[in-house]
Amino acid sequence: MAGHSKWANIQHRKGRQDAARSKLFSKLAKEITVAAKMGDPDPDKNPRLRLAVKEAKSLSVPKDVIDRAIKKSQGGDAESYDEIRYEGYGPGGVAVIVEAMTDNRNRTASVVRSTFTKCGGNLGETGSVSFMFDRKGQILYSAAVGDEDTVMIAALEAGAEDVETEEHGHAIFCADTELNDVSTALEAELGEAESTKLIWKPQTTTELDLEGMEKLMKLIDTLEDDDDIQRVTANFEASDEVMDAL
Repeated sequence: MAGHSKWANIQHRKGRQDAARSKLFSKLAKEITVAAKMGDPDPDKNPRLRLAVKEAKSLSVPKDVIDRAIKKSQGGDAESYDEIRYEGYGPGGVAVIVEAMTDNRNRTASVVRSTFTKCGGNLGETGSVSFMFDRKGQILYSAAVGDEDTVMIAALEAGAEDVETEEHGHAIFCADTELNDVSTALEAELGEAESTKLIWKPQTTTELDLEGMEKLMKLIDTLEDDDDIQRVTANFEASDEVMDAL
């Protein structure tokens, strides 16, 4: 799980070691294949593909896996996926956004709906919680790249909107449509980022106690374990004590 800060904890987990890493690689490869199929197979000419490849590299996806995913997009037998967003409320009234890529809408909708129900949540209509989030580009750097002032100046010059600095690093935010340009400019100034992606940034967060967090984690973990689910975002907040207990 990521940290408990407002910009870090909504990302939840990047993987749970070996088994989860394999599943994560598969999901990242799917995003690369879809991005390459929808546009140009050259990342330099396809912003979405470029971002997908950058995110995969930041999570140590092997180059041959990335290359195979791009090559797969050019084959006539490449699967066709629908991109779907589900929205609802989890335990404690936490807003949850589920992003999926699926070749069977009915199957995925059934899984998501039943998971929300079994884990104490409620699946809503599209738009039922997304109004509480802003679609943003997020670029993460470790604390080693410089202090808050250095990163802030570089970010603003690159066209970013905001920077949030904590002990372990810097989170740089920009308009979703500007992520490719901003991240490229920042790379020239600060080097390669730890992560570059589009996110749903909550306008407000809901604080949970230990019991609430345990229930929410069950919901998120169950959703993330499904192959059709690409990512899950929730606007939870938790104290140091609760995070340590988890």
